[in-house]
Amino acid sequence: MSLELFNQYESEVRGYIRSFPTVFEKSKMAEIWDEEGKRYVDFFAGAGALNYGHNNPIINDAIISYLQNDGIGHALDMATVAKRNFINAFVENILKPRNMDYILQFVGPTGTNAIETALKIARKVKGRKQVMSFTNGFHGMSMGSLSITGNSYYHDEHYGVPGYTYQVPFHNYLGDKVDTIAYLRKILEDASSGTELPAAIVLETIQAEGGINVAGEQWLKDLRQICDDFDILMIADEIQVGNGRSSDFFSFERAGIQPDIITLSKSIGGGHPMSMVLMKPQLDKWSPGEHSGTFRGNNLAFVAATQAIENFWANDDFRQQLKAKSNLVQSRMEKLALNYPYLIREIRGHGMIWGAEFKQPELTSHVCAQAFEDGLVIETAGADGEVIKFLGPLVISEELINEGFDILEQAIDKVINKG
Repeated sequence: MSLELFNQYESEVRGYIRSFPTVFEKSKMAEIWDEEGKRYVDFFAGAGALNYGHNNPIINDAIISYLQNDGIGHALDMATVAKRNFINAFVENILKPRNMDYILQFVGPTGTNAIETALKIARKVKGRKQVMSFTNGFHGMSMGSLSITGNSYYHDEHYGVPGYTYQVPFHNYLGDKVDTIAYLRKILEDASSGTELPAAIVLETIQAEGGINVAGEQWLKDLRQICDDFDILMIADEIQVGNGRSSDFFSFERAGIQPDIITLSKSIGGGHPMSMVLMKPQLDKWSPGEHSGTFRGNNLAFVAATQAIENFWANDDFRQQLKAKSNLVQSRMEKLALNYPYLIREIRGHGMIWGAEFKQPELTSHVCAQAFEDGLVIETAGADGEVIKFLGPLVISEELINEGFDILEQAIDKVINKG
C-alpha cells in the first residue's frame, strides 16, 4: 500500500489524506476497510455527508435499480420522476408533519452553493447588502460563504473575500455571564452603534467546525424574535447539523422556531452530491434562471434521498433510536471527561454530534493519529483543532459506538505514555 501516486500528482491542497494516510477500498455502514484489509470504525461519516452510513443497502438497491432501468441522470432543472418522488417524500414526511411551509430550490451540489444562494436571495428581497453571522461559524469555501465564516485564516486579503458582512458573539462566546442577545439587540436599535441593518442573520444552531458550540433553546427563540422585530431574515445553516444529526431532522426544532431560509446539503442526498435551499414562499422572488447551475438537481441523489426519507423519517422510530444512541455517546464523552480531567477542559454537544475540548490543543492531532493507527477514523474541530469530535453515521450500532470510544481512550493513554 503506497500513497506515492497521490503525493506525486495530487495538489498540495489535499487535506484528509494527511490525517488518514491509507488507501481505502471498501465500506459498509459505519465501518471502512483499506486495500490491505485493515478495518476502521467510522466516527467521521464523510464530514457529516454519510448520516445513513456507507453503502446503505436500502439506498444502494434503489440506485442500482434506477441505473439498470436507464433512469434519467442529468436533467438540469427539468422535471423528472426522480425529482417528483423526492419532492413528494420531503413534503409529506418532513415539512407537513412539522407544519412547515417552504419553497424548495435545488442548487449546485455543494453546501457552499446553498449558502451563496441564500445570501443572494436575502439581499435581493430585503434590498440591503449587509449580512450578519457569528463568531466561530463555518459556512463554506466559496467567496460569499467565506465572508460569513469566522476563522481569520479565510479573511486573508489574497482570497479577495467580499465585504458587507460582520460577525457578532455566538451564545456563550463571552461566557455565561454576558447576554449576547442583549448585546445584539442594543447594537441594532442604537443608531450610533455603527451597525448597519443586515438583510439576514446566518447561523448554525450547533457550530460543528467551530468546536461543537450549542446554542441554547431560549437563545434561539430570542434571536428569532430579534429577526422579527427588526425585519431581518433568519438563515439556518443545516448543512452539517441538519438531516437528523441533532436527533431531530432539523437542529432548530428543539427551540420551536422556524427560520426564513434553510440550507441543506451533505446527508440530504443520502450519500450522493445534493444541495437545496428552503425559503418561505413570499421570499421566492427569483426570475427564471436567475440563479442556475449545470448540476442543480442530481437525479441519483433524488433517488437516494427519497429512500432515506421514506425509510428513516416516515414515522418516529428512527428518531427514538437516535435519542438512545445520543445518550450513549454523551455518557461515553462524560466518561472521557471523568477519566482525563487534567487533559479535557469541557465536553459539549447535542444529539449525535459531540466534542471533547482539550486543554492542550497540540495533543488532539496526536490522539487522532494514534486512534487512526488503532482502527478509528475521527477528526478535530475548533479554531485551534482543540476539540476531538464524534460525528459517526446515524445508523452506527451501539456496539460500534462503544468499540470506537474504547479505541479513543486507549489512544489517549498511548499518547500520554509516549509523552
